[in-house]
Amino acid sequence: MFGNARNGIVKIGDTEMHYASFGTGEKALVLLPGLSDGLATVQGKAALLARPYRLFFDRYTVYLFSRKEQMPKRYSIRDMAADQATAMQSLGIDRAAVMGVSQGGMIAEYLAIDRPELIDKLVLAVTAPCISPMIEANVTRWTQMAQKGEHKQLMIDTSENSYSEARLKKMRKLYPLIGLLGKPKTYERFFRNADAILRFDALPELDKIQCPTLILAGEQDKTVGVEASYTLHERIRNSTLHVYPGLGHAAFEEAPDFNQRVYDFLEET
Repeated sequence: MFGNARNGIVKIGDTEMHYASFGTGEKALVLLPGLSDGLATVQGKAALLARPYRLFFDRYTVYLFSRKEQMPKRYSIRDMAADQATAMQSLGIDRAAVMGVSQGGMIAEYLAIDRPELIDKLVLAVTAPCISPMIEANVTRWTQMAQKGEHKQLMIDTSENSYSEARLKKMRKLYPLIGLLGKPKTYERFFRNADAILRFDALPELDKIQCPTLILAGEQDKTVGVEASYTLHERIRNSTLHVYPGLGHAAFEEAPDFNQRVYDFLEET
């Protein structure tokens, strides 16, 4: 398999958490995805997900985690962070670099606040310290689309709010086909994840994050807003901020130097 890609499961209480792993390095890099994890988990997809992270394979073993399978009502971002800590320790990951993207960044914030001993370095990509009017409007609209079963509209709307105009010009040609595949049997996971975002507020505790932190943002982010990254940078003392001009919420996909920038930060002494 490419990059020694592996699929795995960790027991979390009476349920389980799926993860994909790749690379053979001695260091651990934990990746936490965004709200899209509520629509499709990483289960069985290690070989498909490995390639973008090949830069890390020699120095790191990379773990990409989904949220746990059965999420209770009122499951919070902080609860997700606690379960993530349990999963890491179950796999013998006593200390790791952690990168969270979008909602994954929110989880990473609480992981760094509540369990600082587990984190060596932190990367927060296109994320926020708390709910905002922009985030609330987007997540509420997407929830309403999911409630109506409007999967195609949901996929188009999230794309329009994520990618740069240059990328969208190419993607829009495929909109007639979008949403034909990948529709979940139930949106319950999506609703639980979305509800957690709408109740999220780590802002008062960001000063507890002590580890070196890299914050990456898109100047044209229409999902969480670039201002959120400036707030993170102001509140997290030992942090560095880089804003990608012309890119939006999908900067982690579109910026050609994104993973190189993360790698260089992790390898800095």
